[in-house]
Amino acid sequence: MSKAQFNLKKWYQFLALGFGSGLAPKAPGTFGTLAAVPLVALLLWLGNMYLLAFVLAGSVLGVYLCGQTARDVGEHDHGAIVWDEIIGFGITMLWLPLHWQTLLLGFVLFRLFDIVKPWPISWLDKKLHGGLGIMLDDVLAGVAALVLLHLLLPFLPLG
Repeated sequence: MSKAQFNLKKWYQFLALGFGSGLAPKAPGTFGTLAAVPLVALLLWLGNMYLLAFVLAGSVLGVYLCGQTARDVGEHDHGAIVWDEIIGFGITMLWLPLHWQTLLLGFVLFRLFDIVKPWPISWLDKKLHGGLGIMLDDVLAGVAALVLLHLLLPFLPLG
């Protein structure tokens, strides 16, 4: 990872860096997703409409947050920018029951799609730049994980 200079006192960088979780020296995307777990669990507990509202507003806001933070440090999609992982994990968990198995499997599936980036995620990741490019590959990874998790849901031993 580069030696980019971040400033957590800037509100948009604080959010873009996942409340600081993206500054982890190894696997910042995983730490960013871990930071999302309690937030997403709380929103699911409140109701799916709260999670949906967060995902929609967070996606739009994320284009600005991620794009501005990338401009500040002069590097497109720096690994420390993890707001996109937070939103991607939120998408993964839409319309699912709040249970430790769904959270765990959602986490694993989202990270898998985010890391492997199967087509068309990889294509978009290469073609789109700026805040939209940073956000969109994780939005699609979240959608892919969401679909697969819903297909697997009937087979999960939720108790």
